Amino acid sequence: VIVIWFFAVSLPFWIAASDFEPFPVELGSLRYVGWIPIILGASAILWCYWIFNSIGKGTPWPFDPPKRLVVTGLYRYVRNPMEGSYLLVLFGEVLLFESSALVLYLVSNVLFLYMRQVVVEEPNLRRRFGQPYEQYCKSVPRWIPRFIIDTREKKGPPNL
Repeated sequence: VIVIWFFAVSLPFWIAASDFEPFPVELGSLRYVGWIPIILGASAILWCYWIFNSIGKGTPWPFDPPKRLVVTGLYRYVRNPMEGSYLLVLFGEVLLFESSALVLYLVSNVLFLYMRQVVVEEPNLRRRFGQPYEQYCKSVPRWIPRFIIDTREKKGPPNL
């Protein structure tokens, strides 16, 4: 929780408070709409963390990974809901603080999380969970939830 707090709250506050603003972002009172993605993203992070503990019998952290493949809750619709929720929080902060520096921080986080996911996490999960994870990857998208991609298709992840 401390690590998430640092990257999702403390560091963005510091960045937004800095004088570095490469381009103007002025939303007026519309900026308060940023609270919506912040609250949704933070709630989803907490829910996913709870699922990892209760169903996966572990945490999202490499030092205590889940013992079971988690394919329920938000993981039924997207393989990386915690990362997506974190990015949603950052997007909300971009709006709330009207900060172009946070736009750059958000973009750098998207790139970092994509590389970490593809280069480190997915190969590790393939080794740990084998065929069930391969099947899960084929039926659940990495970043954009299925219900956004195609609402007509109602199939979920494989029954594992």
